[in-house]
Amino acid sequence: MLVLRNPLPPEPLVLVPGFMADARSFMPQLARFGADRPVIVLSPGLGDSIEKITADIAPHLPPRFALIAHGLGGNIAIEILRKRPDAVTRIALISTDPLPDSPPVAAEREALLVAAKTGNLAACMAQLLPTGALHDAPWRDEVMALVMDMAETLGPIQFQRHLRVLQRRPDQQKTLRKVHVPTMIIAGESDTLVPRRRAEFLAAMMPQGCLEIIAEAGHLPQLEQPEAVTKLLQTFLAGRLPTLMLR
Repeated sequence: MLVLRNPLPPEPLVLVPGFMADARSFMPQLARFGADRPVIVLSPGLGDSIEKITADIAPHLPPRFALIAHGLGGNIAIEILRKRPDAVTRIALISTDPLPDSPPVAAEREALLVAAKTGNLAACMAQLLPTGALHDAPWRDEVMALVMDMAETLGPIQFQRHLRVLQRRPDQQKTLRKVHVPTMIIAGESDTLVPRRRAEFLAAMMPQGCLEIIAEAGHLPQLEQPEAVTKLLQTFLAGRLPTLMLR
C-alpha cells in the first residue's frame, strides 16, 4: 500500500537588512518567500557593535533556519553563525565585506557622526552609498529614493549606531574559514563599495562557498535585479548549490 506523507515544511528564513535599511530592502524576496515559509526580518537593533546586536537577537531565533543578509547585515549574519553554528542550515551573503575598517577609514567616518547630528543625514547617506555604487540603469533613481526613505525612517540616532557598528566590525575571516554549511556569495558586477575581487576572496575562503555575479547591478542587487537574485536564492534554498565558480 502506498502511503503518502506530507513533506516537511520549509525551514524558516531569516533576513538581515544592511546599513540603515529595513524590510523594504528585501521587498521582492519577501513577496516570493513569504508565501511558502516562515520569514523573519531582523530589525536594525539598538546595539552599537556586531557583538551587542547579535547577543540581543540570537537567543530569539528559531532552532534551525536559513540566513540571507545584505551588506552590514552580512556581518551580523556571520556573527550569528559564529554564536549558533548548529542552527544555521545555509547562508547567503549579498554585497558583504568580511574585513574590518582600516584605522584611517574608521577615523574618517567620525565626521559623519557630527554631520548626522546637525541635520545632514541625507548628505551622510549619499557619501556612504553614492549613486555610483549602483548600476547606471533607468531604475537607479528609484532604488536610491527607497534607500533614502529607509534612512530617513530610521533616523539620525540609528545612523549613529549603525556607523559605530560599521567602524567596529571585526575581522571575520577566522569564522568564515570554519563555516561548513552551503554558502552563496552574491555580488553586483558594478558594485564599487564591495568590488568583485572582495566577493571572490570571500567565496574562496569558505569551504562550501560559491559566487554568483549579478549583471547590471551594483551594491543592491536584490533591488536592482530582483528577479535574477530571487531566482538564485530560490534555487539555493531548495538545496541545490553549484560548485565554486569565480566567473
